[in-house]
Amino acid sequence: MTKSDLLEFLKSYIYAVQSSVTASESPQSSVVGIAVDDNFQIIFDSIESTRKIRNLRINPSISLVIGGTNEGDERTVQYEGIADEPSGDELDETKITYFKKFPDGRDRQSWEGITYVRVKPKWIRYSDYNKGPPEIIEFDF
Repeated sequence: MTKSDLLEFLKSYIYAVQSSVTASESPQSSVVGIAVDDNFQIIFDSIESTRKIRNLRINPSISLVIGGTNEGDERTVQYEGIADEPSGDELDETKITYFKKFPDGRDRQSWEGITYVRVKPKWIRYSDYNKGPPEIIEFDF
């Protein structure tokens, strides 16, 4: 598994489970639709009143799990990173990536409180249990 293989794997998925931590340090997870750029950054949208957005504004540490949901395919990625809400030109670039994956996201721009989250990777672990022995590779960013 090379970094380019990892990027291809990440880009092949449209959903991930994201986890954050509340102000009282309780875990919170949800499924989000994801787009991945060529720098391994994950982008998703949400409404600012959601727990995930409130959590990430207090503590930008985030983890995501991608894969492992297709029957007979035991490949997953564990992804740890730092979330932010880009603005200006960075937001425009982020939206371009997101709308390529989710064209219907353009319609959600009119929703009150819509926000875009960009996650920059710190650490990624790819696991392939389809192989024996399993292939497990870690990447630091």
